Amino acid sequence: MSHHDQVPGAGAGRHRIDRRRFIVGAAVVAASGTGAFALRRAREANAPVPWDRDAFPPPTSARVAVLRADSYDADLEGLLEDGLREVGAEVRGARVLLKPNLVEYDPGTSVNTDPRMVAAAIVALRRLGASKVTCGEGPGHRRDTRYVVDASGLADALAAVEAPFVDLNLDAASIHELRSRYTTLGQLWLPRAVTDADVVVSMPKMKTHHWASVTLSMKNLFGCLPSRLYGWPKNVLHWEGIEQSILDITGAVRPALQIVDGIVGMEGNGPINGTPKQAGLIVIGNDPVATDHTATRLMGFDPSAIVYLDEAARFLGTGDRDAITQVGEDPEPLVTPFVAAPGNGEIDVSG
Repeated sequence: MSHHDQVPGAGAGRHRIDRRRFIVGAAVVAASGTGAFALRRAREANAPVPWDRDAFPPPTSARVAVLRADSYDADLEGLLEDGLREVGAEVRGARVLLKPNLVEYDPGTSVNTDPRMVAAAIVALRRLGASKVTCGEGPGHRRDTRYVVDASGLADALAAVEAPFVDLNLDAASIHELRSRYTTLGQLWLPRAVTDADVVVSMPKMKTHHWASVTLSMKNLFGCLPSRLYGWPKNVLHWEGIEQSILDITGAVRPALQIVDGIVGMEGNGPINGTPKQAGLIVIGNDPVATDHTATRLMGFDPSAIVYLDEAARFLGTGDRDAITQVGEDPEPLVTPFVAAPGNGEIDVSG
């Protein structure tokens, strides 16, 4: 990736040209078809692979741990430490960015990664030798990040483990050339907290999604892009196509580790208006594709029927069950069928 201009702060006027270019590009995509349809059409047309082969070596093997946890009162620190060890997490001496899913606060739903999980992950990563663990998120739904951090209980949880929080919507950012070309953007602005990290850990909530079918460790990376440049709720990315954006963002951020909060997930009309779903699971991996494929199967869905997951397995990681070393619990008896989001009933077939 190449570094260009640094963005010193929020809302600088000099970004208007970039935003205009983004919007024009997005209009082109909207006119030609977006989402799963466009991805399927490109595959059927046998188009050249839309990524640089030297940047994405062929996916090989991965390790994914499936852990039982019936409630957030479990020994989460111990579970996460063990799970990270099981997948071969290498964080000794590393600067780690932990990126939870922090969307909105509503006490009656299960929208966000639970703050107790976030705090436990920070402790576990420190035990494994991380030199610094920072929590960062750039919510796309609500502009007042501090409100969501405070109201959700995340602020108190971070204070209890003396960990800093960075608002990725406001953090200084730099521009990076994309090595995949699923969107028309060509480059992405990435916050300094992301680019300075030696290890990025994506820590999503296990949820269904009314457009992406499921939202797990790869979709969670939308929050790595600053809303001051990409809009609320990340409008530029929606116009470019959610599934295309997931692929390009994952290829740019490259999360080395994933921790999926499936103790209580969300089914139905996710990612915000769904129903809490008690699954009692934590999924930890060292490959975002393998992790998301495993979590999708645990939700009762077939990952090969979700186009961006199937496409990601071509270059971002492995979706081949034979290439995924499953550790921890046997996942098959732990499948907990989630109700699909409206319009996504076709994925509700275990594969």
